[in-house]
Amino acid sequence: MLIVHRDSKKSHYQTLPCLHSFCLECLNRHANFARRQLKATIKCPVCQTSFQIPETDTFENLPSSFHLNRLVDVLALEDGSVQSQRCNSCDENNTATCYCFVCQDFLCASCFEAHQRLKASRGHRNVLVDKLQAQDVQELIHRPVMCPQQYHEDHPLEFYCGDCKVLICHKCTVVSHDRHSKTDTQKAAQERKMQMDDAVAKVKAEIVRYENEIKKQTDLRNKNKI
Repeated sequence: MLIVHRDSKKSHYQTLPCLHSFCLECLNRHANFARRQLKATIKCPVCQTSFQIPETDTFENLPSSFHLNRLVDVLALEDGSVQSQRCNSCDENNTATCYCFVCQDFLCASCFEAHQRLKASRGHRNVLVDKLQAQDVQELIHRPVMCPQQYHEDHPLEFYCGDCKVLICHKCTVVSHDRHSKTDTQKAAQERKMQMDDAVAKVKAEIVRYENEIKKQTDLRNKNKI
């Protein structure tokens, strides 16, 4: 479940263990408020499950909600706000005017001009933000997620570490997860989906069993009343 408000469109969204997702800024603000109340935990605003506040007072180490972050990117583009996207290529924090589907980066006007001058990137597919078509938007949403580790930023998260329970890139498999159990993300997702399907099937079977028992007890009670 996604909780989003207009002021948090530039925030990254993290997923709590209860699977509800919130912007990181809101989670951290929630934690800071709890700390001022001398509390060590916060509750999910949706399901009220309690979670320990990290010692760092930030939830940035929670799993990123990759798909929801992509959706928020697109919502920001469609909103037409000048604050919706910033250039990923320079340090000036300029407004992005186009998107390169090869580099998978938003570019400002100056970076786009430089992009076009370089022989290595001159032929890349670039689309102006205000000219994005429905197909482009779909591609934006489903674009690969790049590794957040320093010096790995140009590598997509293609593997899943079973030991650490995190997505990793090819460099990570060698540098920090060498002897860990690793698998392809698609295979890991399929295995996790099968596990979830089994869990749901068991819960449904339990529900049917309890419903039958309730009906049995209700019928017995009604007979005793006669």
